[in-house]
Amino acid sequence: MKDKITIEIGSKIRSFRKLRGYTVQQLSDLINKSKATLSKYESGQIDIDIITMYDIAAALKIQVEQLLPLPTYKKYVPNDKIPAFFRDLSQFYIYMFDGRSRSLNRCVVDVLSQMTPDTFKIVMYLNSRDHEHYQNCEFSYFGTMKHYDSLTHLILQNQDSPIEQVIVTVMASFVNVDIKWGLFFGLSFRPLMPCAEKALLSRSPLKEDEKLLKQLMVSKEDIRLLKLYNMMTVT
Repeated sequence: MKDKITIEIGSKIRSFRKLRGYTVQQLSDLINKSKATLSKYESGQIDIDIITMYDIAAALKIQVEQLLPLPTYKKYVPNDKIPAFFRDLSQFYIYMFDGRSRSLNRCVVDVLSQMTPDTFKIVMYLNSRDHEHYQNCEFSYFGTMKHYDSLTHLILQNQDSPIEQVIVTVMASFVNVDIKWGLFFGLSFRPLMPCAEKALLSRSPLKEDEKLLKQLMVSKEDIRLLKLYNMMTVT
């Protein structure tokens, strides 16, 4: 078990190092370790002390929690406010359609820890190439997920560009469903402007096909409600 954890931490260090464009030598210089030592960290040959792990996270501009393995199960403090969709989840997925590139935007959200009975620490990876290597993404966000009686808020800060804060709002449903609609508020960088998008949340990866893309596109009903309320809504 210990060896498995060490290997997984090392694999994550390697992934984030490559994502940042650092060589082994460059990162080892930043954390004041030898190239050989960092290579052993990445291959899981030696354990990493907690101070070094924080140094690595700081050098890679990520949270130290992002280097730790996700637990295979979670024993949360019971709370009736947590909707059925989010109960016992350590990871879930968000899908959106980008009209600028006419392509699918996929996100992976890791639920890192429970801070209070209704609040969780989370990290979100946006525009991952695939679910297997989801840390290899365009942007990563760190923040919290908080449950209320009628809805859930995800509030996150862009770790690469602090100018952007993301809010995802999902109406609560205590029916046991595998997918949920939400509204994603963020910032477009191409061009620079505030934006809101339909977002489909899922407990497991969805089949990425034309049917999914059609669901994510703004529909005639969405336009009707936009004109009726003069605001973007999802239910």
